[in-house]
Amino acid sequence: MQKMNSKFIVTKKVIILFALLISISSIVSAQQNISTDFHDWAPTPPLGWNSWDCYGPNVTEGEVKANADFLAAHLKQYGWEYIVVDIRWYVANDKSHGYNETDPQYNIDSFGRFIPAVNRFPSSADGKGFKPLADYLHSKGLKLGIHIMRGVPVIAVKNKMPVYGTNKTATDIYSDSMQCPWLHDMFTVDASKDGAQQYYNSIINLYAGWGVDFIKCDDLSRPYHKAEIEMLRKAIDNCGRKIVLSMSPGETPIAEGKHAMMHANLWRTIDDFWDNWPELKAHFDIFKRWNQYRTAGAYPDGDMLPLGHLGIKAERGNDRQSLFTKDEQYTLMTLWSIFRSPLMFGGDLPTSNEFAISLLTNKDVIQVLQNSINNKELFRDGDIIAWTATDAGKKLIYLALFNTGDSAKQVNFSFQSRLGLTGKHAIKNLWTGILIKNVDAIKTSINAHGALLYSIQR
Repeated sequence: MQKMNSKFIVTKKVIILFALLISISSIVSAQQNISTDFHDWAPTPPLGWNSWDCYGPNVTEGEVKANADFLAAHLKQYGWEYIVVDIRWYVANDKSHGYNETDPQYNIDSFGRFIPAVNRFPSSADGKGFKPLADYLHSKGLKLGIHIMRGVPVIAVKNKMPVYGTNKTATDIYSDSMQCPWLHDMFTVDASKDGAQQYYNSIINLYAGWGVDFIKCDDLSRPYHKAEIEMLRKAIDNCGRKIVLSMSPGETPIAEGKHAMMHANLWRTIDDFWDNWPELKAHFDIFKRWNQYRTAGAYPDGDMLPLGHLGIKAERGNDRQSLFTKDEQYTLMTLWSIFRSPLMFGGDLPTSNEFAISLLTNKDVIQVLQNSINNKELFRDGDIIAWTATDAGKKLIYLALFNTGDSAKQVNFSFQSRLGLTGKHAIKNLWTGILIKNVDAIKTSINAHGALLYSIQR
């Protein structure tokens, strides 16, 4: 058993403060008019920043705040609002290029709930948790997200830690079956056992008291842990705070698409996505497969955008600017937008290159992501793939043209034969802003691995 004195931050003062924070949050939330349908909490695909691609399990409070400051100053006006602290924020001594599972220094409260590592998040000292960080982000009009792992901490089970509000301990609610194969911090919570739901209630109430707005729960959807998903959903619905739920990793089983839509705001369609063309190209098939499972407030998620400055302290890869070519970056942003995947930028914002940042501030492209309808693949013709959508008023047709081949291709896209539009129309290249009037076709060349995105006036 691990030594308690190096793993725990536990005092009566801390416990009382946690309870007080939760109580205050519940009172404030009860005064708000919170919709009982969680889909209303994410009416359009969420946009934000996630620490994983650049900092892996090692991000610090200073690094989070630096990215928040940049996002607030340069991206917030375009709809970017979430700042997500990814995996293992509760471990004081994690490492890059993997995880420290040899001698991890866990930070946990007396009820078996992980709390932030103070050496990495100094404002969390004295039992404050992520409340000060959430307050900092909220003061800038931003929202805080955190990553969690499915289940109950192994260390809580081994030390028979009590489940808040019950006479049960973590030992009473766990199962060692279906333990995560790639990180061993947690055991499964067995939904059939007394105290199981109360454990999930306790962690969500804690996070709600901190002011958390977004939870990314890992090791949840591949394989698909339906019972724990349902416990998590119930806990969030009853915590008194709007907390958007993201399920990870992928690919979520397609057979569970309807269940995912009814229990989460977003769910992964792929495992971790990195900056290489084969993984990007695979998304054309993945997104076509998942296109039927989308509704307002529930979105298939193609994973974070591996753009900009990556790999600073990451679990995978070395310090670099994204290896995607500019054409591949246009393809990534165009495909995610026409499919309406959530956008979570993975690079370190303050040190990312200007081109990567420019992709995030195009109002016309974000309009396609946020407000388009009837999104679908139109055709595949060899290396050329087309997707279409319309604006809500159906006055515009959005057209995305992709070249998945390894050399430039000529395209002759007839409005009448492909879209059933007669006559001539005004079109706008949404990436360049160039407007062309009185045309009945798009005749152009698309670079290798490149994309074009247009609006066509009906």
